[in-house]
Amino acid sequence: MKIAVMGAGAVGCYYGGMLARAGHEVVLIGRPQHVEAVLRDGLLLDTQTFTAHVPMAASTDASAVAGAALVLFCVKSTDTESAAAEMRPHLLPGALLLSLQNGVDNADRLQAALPDQEVAASVVYVASEMAGPGHIRHHGRGELVLAATKTTPQVAAMLTDAGVPTEVSDNVAGALWAKLILNCAYNALSAIAQLPYGRVVAGEGVPAVMRDVVDECVAVARANGVRLPGDPHVAVEQLVLSMPNQYSSTAQDMARGKRSEIDHLNGYVMRRGEALGVATPVNRALHTLVKLIESRADPA
Repeated sequence: MKIAVMGAGAVGCYYGGMLARAGHEVVLIGRPQHVEAVLRDGLLLDTQTFTAHVPMAASTDASAVAGAALVLFCVKSTDTESAAAEMRPHLLPGALLLSLQNGVDNADRLQAALPDQEVAASVVYVASEMAGPGHIRHHGRGELVLAATKTTPQVAAMLTDAGVPTEVSDNVAGALWAKLILNCAYNALSAIAQLPYGRVVAGEGVPAVMRDVVDECVAVARANGVRLPGDPHVAVEQLVLSMPNQYSSTAQDMARGKRSEIDHLNGYVMRRGEALGVATPVNRALHTLVKLIESRADPA
C-alpha cells in the first residue's frame, strides 16, 4: 500500500517509519531540513527495541499525497484546515485519512474540510521526539485506537502486522476524551516547568493540581454526553510509569519557540465548560500560563 504522512513530526515519523520498515511504500511530507536528511540517509528509527535506517520517500509538498490509499494526518491541531486545503487537489478518491492528532475534534474538522473523503479519528499513545533531522527517537508505547469504519479493520490489521498494536473501537469519542484528559493533566505542567513527566509528578503540590484538572475534564466530558472508558485518575497516575522521561509535545513546541496546541487541550476544555456551564478554573489557569509564556516569543 502507498501511504502518505502529512506532517512528518515525531508522531508521523514513528508510524510512517514502522510501516516503511514492514515493506509499505511510504512518503513523508515535512520540513525541508528533515526531508533532505531522509532522502539522503533514510529515516533513522531509534526505538526501544531496535535502531535502523529506513529508506523512504520524502517531500516538502502536499502534492506527494497523490496516489496514497492511506494518509496519516499528523499536523498540529492549529494547522488542520490549512493542511487539508493543501492536500485537497491531490487526494486519491476513496483514500482513508487517519487523524493522528491531539485534541478531540480534529477528525470532525478534517471531515468538514474534505467532505468527499473517508476520515477516521484515532487515538495515539506514543512517546517519541525528533532527535534531529531525519532522526526519530522512540521512548515508549506506540499503540493506536481507530474509529470503526468500513476500512479501519483492514488498516488496523496492517498496522498490527507492522509492529503497531492497533484496535478498532465503537467508542472512539470516549477514547479521545480519555487521551485529552491525559494531555490536560501533563502537557501544560511539563511545558511550564520544562521538565519530563517523572519530575513533574514529583513536584510539590503537583498531584493535587493534576487531580483537580482531571475532575474538571471529567465533569465537562460527562456534561458533553461522552462515555469515558476506565478511571481517568488511574490512567493519569499510570502514564508516568511508562513515560517518566517524556517531555510533553507542548513542552517540546515551547522549547523550540513554536506555537503549541494548548488551545485544543486545556483551552478546549475551558471553552466547552463555558458552553456547558461547568467551571474549569484550573484548566483556565494552566491555559493562561502557557499562553503567557508563548507570548514572550512574539515580537509584538
